[in-house]
Amino acid sequence: MSTFTTSSQLRCGDRFLDLREPQVMAIINVTPDSFSDGGKYHAGSALLDKILAQVDLACAEGASLIDVGGESTRPGAARVSELEECQRVLPVVEAIAQRFDVIISVDTSNAAVMRESAILGAGLINDVRALQQPTAMQEAAASGLPVCLMHMQGEPQSMQDNPVYRDIGGEVERFLRQRIAACAAAGVGAERIVLDPGFGFAKTLAHNLELFRRLPDMVAWGCPVLVGVSRKSMIGALTGRAVGERLAGSVAMAAMAVERGAHIIRVHDVKETVDAVRVAQALKLENIAND
Repeated sequence: MSTFTTSSQLRCGDRFLDLREPQVMAIINVTPDSFSDGGKYHAGSALLDKILAQVDLACAEGASLIDVGGESTRPGAARVSELEECQRVLPVVEAIAQRFDVIISVDTSNAAVMRESAILGAGLINDVRALQQPTAMQEAAASGLPVCLMHMQGEPQSMQDNPVYRDIGGEVERFLRQRIAACAAAGVGAERIVLDPGFGFAKTLAHNLELFRRLPDMVAWGCPVLVGVSRKSMIGALTGRAVGERLAGSVAMAAMAVERGAHIIRVHDVKETVDAVRVAQALKLENIAND
């Protein structure tokens, strides 16, 4: 099975992301129904300056990417119209780009949001549907931006009803390699690809744990790997904690993801995760030096 060679830097528009050490991506959900912080930064309940204050804090705490999302992808979430998602996301992308020296990631499957966000200064497309929506592949290719391809079985509305796999690792690998090939055919080269195994998306706890154990296999392909487990139900299942009480579990998994080779950690709690990532990376490098 062919592999790719990860560059030390990922070009994200007019900025570069250093892949020689793990980076932290801060989550900014401008939605009324996100599982963890729904409504916190939704345009109907918070002003833009509140969002920008959170971005400022995330950058100060060490985030190198800001992930802006206008459609909830929690289990059972309803789809959002193209117009509504544009109205939620684009003003935020524009304001962040004008005020902060940070890479903006746009969490979207919507082709129009991809196109307009790239024009406004976004540096990464983060698509849970791996560019399978109408014209999404074409817009992603035209943008020139890197793309994060995530594995998900089905759609958020029903993805957790009864996810079944014969071989979770093998099926996720086949799907992502097929999407990499589709990207290459559309003009999106391997140097623009980031991979996300999709923890919590159409997967049981056992599926998530098996994927996490096999994370080094995906890292070995050579593409940068993004891990998003912050506050997710898998941590709740392991700890018995409610969403707002999952910080310790989230930080622990972030550190273990770094130990297993992940390049980008997507989180709600930036400061605590940055500390954990730095410690995990230092220990990882020490182990390598001693081998």
